[in-house]
Amino acid sequence: MARISFSFLCPASWYFTVPTVSPFPRQRVAFLGLFFISCLLLLMLIMDFRHWGASSPRDRQYERYLARVGDLEATDTENPDLNYGLVVDCGSSGSRIFVYFWPRHNGNPHDLLDIKQMRDRNSQPVVKKIKPGISAMADTPEHASDYLRPLLSFAAAHVPVRKHKETPLYILCTAGMRLLPERKQLAILADLVKDLPLEFDFLFSQSQAEVISGKQEGVYAWIGINFVLGRFDHEDEADAEAPQELVTGRRRTVGILDMGGASLQIAYEVPTSTSVLSPQEEEAAKILLAEFNLGCDVQHTEHVYRVYVTTFLGFGGNFARQRYEDLVLNETLNKNRLLGHKTGLSPDNPFLDPCLPVGLTDVVERNSQVLHVRGRGDWAACGAMLSPLLARSNTSQASLNGIYQSPIDFNNSEFYGFSEFFYCTEDVLRIGGRYHGPTFAKAAQDYCGMAWSVLTQRFKNGLFSSHADEHRLKYQCFKSAWMYQVLHEGFHFPYDYPNLQTAQLVYDREVQWTLGAILYKTRFLPLRDLRQEGVRQAHGSWFRLSFVYNHYLFFACILVVLLAIILYLLRLRRIHHRQTRASAPLNLLWIEEVVPMIGVQVGP
Repeated sequence: MARISFSFLCPASWYFTVPTVSPFPRQRVAFLGLFFISCLLLLMLIMDFRHWGASSPRDRQYERYLARVGDLEATDTENPDLNYGLVVDCGSSGSRIFVYFWPRHNGNPHDLLDIKQMRDRNSQPVVKKIKPGISAMADTPEHASDYLRPLLSFAAAHVPVRKHKETPLYILCTAGMRLLPERKQLAILADLVKDLPLEFDFLFSQSQAEVISGKQEGVYAWIGINFVLGRFDHEDEADAEAPQELVTGRRRTVGILDMGGASLQIAYEVPTSTSVLSPQEEEAAKILLAEFNLGCDVQHTEHVYRVYVTTFLGFGGNFARQRYEDLVLNETLNKNRLLGHKTGLSPDNPFLDPCLPVGLTDVVERNSQVLHVRGRGDWAACGAMLSPLLARSNTSQASLNGIYQSPIDFNNSEFYGFSEFFYCTEDVLRIGGRYHGPTFAKAAQDYCGMAWSVLTQRFKNGLFSSHADEHRLKYQCFKSAWMYQVLHEGFHFPYDYPNLQTAQLVYDREVQWTLGAILYKTRFLPLRDLRQEGVRQAHGSWFRLSFVYNHYLFFACILVVLLAIILYLLRLRRIHHRQTRASAPLNLLWIEEVVPMIGVQVGP
């Protein structure tokens, strides 16, 4: 070990040595620090890759699963961070109120509010219905607010009182109100706007009570379904559950097909038109296409959607059967008059209906005219007889009733079929879910060919769905043929189209168009939360700003520190070598001075 010597000549020659501080302990400490920082950096990189790497889709899938399970639990009304909203669906036969809630916005400007339907202590959806429809107030509009009072009182009892003043209320009227004259519509809405704020503290203004069109209703239904399916999530890469994307960071949305008893509706997203349309088609496209922005900022054009939506009145399952019976009655009676036949005039000589099961007898009555029918169960012949009811035109861009239809990319699309699309495939055929045209046609044909006595016996034995009844058994043959014709001949879906899912529930819950309505109405609310979050971030810590929001800058700083440590260690090494070389002559000099003094005698 090197020494440093100090000599004092007075009063005598003393000396002592002090060991120099070796750089090796410092190097050990520095290397330990370097090793610790490297391990920390490696751990951060591993966590970062796990977050952004291949395992993230499974994590996101698990998070979605937990969220779906949480949707079915009772809503925590004691949570002060929850917000609430109310939507009243004023339909033709009655009115329903839906109570929704959502937590604070997550801070991602690409995301909508996470709105869910409120559930009571028994985990049941908070919804209430009253009859008749609000259109019954047409002659007494001053009682419109009295009519809705039970619904709003019901909602007020479930929403925490402290939240009433910040809970928006939307009253949206549909088919029943559309049939009223405009002056009667305005009178009913005016009474609601004037009287309801006097009794209830909900956030409510004139713009929040309106009569919506069928087009708006279809758009809201489309928004609700795609929101529940997670198709508005914007991500850099698709996960295992995600379908093929239309554009980078934006998932492919699904179209919806909904066939009720009286009407049929279709809605789907269409890309920017690149084909050349005639002036008539362009005008029709403007009427049937809805373009809207779901972003919280109108400047974010990546949230703009163009949706084709059309409602076909008279094309629902029950109404189509009435139209078919009218057609059969008129054609049969006309043939009887021209040819002198008596087909259908008595039970002994009935009209053989291909759209009813074999052996089923029925009577069609229109005014004073009666037609006796008996089923012969010919599903293919039934479809041929239904073709004229589609009212198609000769143009390639026309669908049902000669209405313009935007092109569908069947190689890159996905649809969900609701109501009759699900009942026809599931209630008696038991093949609901993923639709396959040839399989459905074979099952429907086999059903129609069965004797009515066999079908009723199977029904009594419980071989069909619990939702099936005798009405379903009776008209299943007709409705399955009608659904098939509408889908493939009317909307031009390929017979082997693989991406149609028939469903009644989405993730075990019924999705109403009111969910899409409140999502659209509240789309700007996240902007408020984002601004508040920005203020909090401005006063946040340096670590939050530099790592959470820019972890790459943090890694760069770590690398600079590591480089500085390495340079420091190299400098210590050079200093150590210099001191070693300089101490050698000093030791030799010390030996020369000390050795001669050994023989010196001290004293007289």
